[in-house]
Amino acid sequence: MKLKFISVFAFHVVAFALGLSTVSPAWGADGIPKAAWERPLGLPLANPGVTLKSGDIDDGYWQGVPVGGFGAGTFSRSYRGDFARWHMKAGVHKYEPVYANQFAMFQQSEGDAHGTAQALMNGHPTGGQLSSWQWDYPVGAGNYYALFPKAWFDYKWDKFPAHVTLEQYSPVLPGNYRESSYPVAVYRWHAENPTNKTVVVSVLLSWTNMSGWFRTFTRDFDGAPSQGNYNNYVSEKVGDAGTMKGIVFDRSRSGASPNEWDGQFAIAALESPGVEVTYQTTYQASGDGKAVWAPFSKDGRLTNDTKSWVSDKERLAGAIALRFTLKPGEKKIVPMVLSWDFPVVQFGEGRKWDRKYTDFYGTSGKNAWKIARDGLTQASAWSDAIDKWQAPYVNDESKPLWYRGMLFNELYALTDGGTFWGRQAGADLKGPTSFALLECFDYAYYGTLDVRFYASLPLLKFWPDIDKQVLREFADTVPKEWPELGLWVWKSQILDEPVTHKRKKIGAVPHDLGVPEGDPFIAVNEPGWQDTNNWKDLNSKFVLMVYRDYVLTGRKDTAFLRETWPAVKDAIEYLRQFDHGGGVPENSDYPDQTYDDWVVHGVSAYSGGLWLAALRATEETARILGDRKAVDEYHALFLKGQKTYISQLWNGKYFRYDTSTDSRNDIQTDQLAGQWYANLTGLGDIVPREMQIETAKTIFNFNVMKFGDGQMGAVNGMTEGGEILTNAEAKEVWVGTTLGYAGLLISEGMKDEAWKTTWGLYHVIYETKGYWFRTPEAWDITGNFRAGMYMRPTAVWALEMTPPPTK
Repeated sequence: MKLKFISVFAFHVVAFALGLSTVSPAWGADGIPKAAWERPLGLPLANPGVTLKSGDIDDGYWQGVPVGGFGAGTFSRSYRGDFARWHMKAGVHKYEPVYANQFAMFQQSEGDAHGTAQALMNGHPTGGQLSSWQWDYPVGAGNYYALFPKAWFDYKWDKFPAHVTLEQYSPVLPGNYRESSYPVAVYRWHAENPTNKTVVVSVLLSWTNMSGWFRTFTRDFDGAPSQGNYNNYVSEKVGDAGTMKGIVFDRSRSGASPNEWDGQFAIAALESPGVEVTYQTTYQASGDGKAVWAPFSKDGRLTNDTKSWVSDKERLAGAIALRFTLKPGEKKIVPMVLSWDFPVVQFGEGRKWDRKYTDFYGTSGKNAWKIARDGLTQASAWSDAIDKWQAPYVNDESKPLWYRGMLFNELYALTDGGTFWGRQAGADLKGPTSFALLECFDYAYYGTLDVRFYASLPLLKFWPDIDKQVLREFADTVPKEWPELGLWVWKSQILDEPVTHKRKKIGAVPHDLGVPEGDPFIAVNEPGWQDTNNWKDLNSKFVLMVYRDYVLTGRKDTAFLRETWPAVKDAIEYLRQFDHGGGVPENSDYPDQTYDDWVVHGVSAYSGGLWLAALRATEETARILGDRKAVDEYHALFLKGQKTYISQLWNGKYFRYDTSTDSRNDIQTDQLAGQWYANLTGLGDIVPREMQIETAKTIFNFNVMKFGDGQMGAVNGMTEGGEILTNAEAKEVWVGTTLGYAGLLISEGMKDEAWKTTWGLYHVIYETKGYWFRTPEAWDITGNFRAGMYMRPTAVWALEMTPPPTK
């Protein structure tokens, strides 16, 4: 594809063709969707949320939309303008601003003796680093907008005569299993001159050579080595688009095959008529930065210095500047790219994997320039494709504007959640890949099944092949055993003595696919807090997700059903050992489900309802596959279980938490999770419709409206008298389970209640507590949180995917 610098006229033509005309009330005149979350640049937040749990990650609210594709490694620039969050090593979170990674801008009007040069960060380094640069861009001089995978930095400062907006994105695209994996970030500068004088504009991108830095499991860069690093200037003619110029950041290597920390970054831009690219190949990132700032602040150019050396231990950086002139009224869009190539993932026990993007770029770790070239030549097409994907949702005025933005912004976790996507090193490229999100970085389990029951909805909707492959991996584990023993931490604390359990039993669906510090995808079901072999929700959830993936991808993939059918039957049979005669598996007097610190015993609303829905899913699967005997067996078991479930738990207003613990009469928000999935997949009534409606109303009146004045979501549990419970998890709002409940409300025709419930989450995340792009699992009545950057909140897509009731 030939890249042209797009005129504003061409932009509007494309927008009109996509249904994005600026006259649409859902899109602003600047091309930024009105659904995008907005915040003044660098504006601090009063009374932000803090972690409730000592030791949990709490980096604060300086966050932003991440860049990077699925499994490619990700990082993000905060809305104050610093690059601070790094998820480059799979499963590892680092948060530390790297100040030489920075954008800056120079502008000068015709006739002015001097221009204005400014680093585009609302703050400055400490310790004298880059002291020659002009820091502290004014707080509030413009706005930050976010609609994942895009973000916009809209700079409006009275010292800048031209209006410049930076559009940022990676090509995360629906149904796309290639570009969605790319390690590339596109930064398109939208510049407009509203004055009556010609204006020179130059934008600078400086970057640190971070090769070798991503090798530890620590949360910062203390001790990050720079020995052996070096920078190279590269120039290449790219067809009619112009000449691509930039810098590749590399390091010396011990052999042809890269280590996990070996790889490259690259920064690049296109020089063409009217657009000049200059460069400084190498400078010391920890120095005063004069080699860059002195020439840039003079006229917006760098010195075109190609000098390069190999670092002893000093940190190296390089910079490029993209300079152009705007006549009065003129507009231009010019791209920059930042790419990286770190092809190897090596988990704690030493096994090596190749990231998915290496299917297209190879495994040498020396292709950052090639990736950057693709980013430059495809920048416009990718931007348009993202807009086209989002348009039907952001234009849907039947739904609240705040929700339309939340719908996409909560998808950040799909790329930034420690995401892994790849295959074992040296494996056949035609074979399957492994994919998983981390539950979160505090609870670093890959693919946590009880959580992905909620979180995987958008993955299924937009990348169904990936979701089915994940379920195939879980299915493969069901008939297998991992006999080694691990410590059962919760039980050991209760008894004050070590209690062990088998890692994974035959027939049990594992809780997870392993941990980054172990051997994930090989050694599954990492021992930990609870013995999950006897959990009562995992097997049911697995069965329901298999059937869900079949139904929501058109009811055509019978091969997928047939392939997973043995594991589905084994999963159901395994749970039947806990049925003590009533047709419903009974909970075992410990937290044996996703609420893993909330004891449950006997027949329970949550696990029992999931079981009934799973029986219906298994019955329907058997019918599709022509297994008549299984159809009759599962239907009979469902009828028996349904009778027990209702008779033991229904109290006329809701289903009781369970039959035997102190919590037995409590109102649990998630009690109809099985019915939600039944509505989602067309399985029909798990319990009579009038009971569904009455229960949903009770939950709303108590768990939503009696908690935080109805402005914080749905608390997990409430007493029958409307009091907050004392259990650590029962007294929390869980974002993802609240969204599952909101999906249930949609399916029951209770739209007002659904929006009110979901708005409470939005209010906490985006308006009061500063949880944007680090959405936690939970918060309590104070709004303070536990387990940030959690997987489950992507369940916001439950409101889109759960159909309303049929008339």
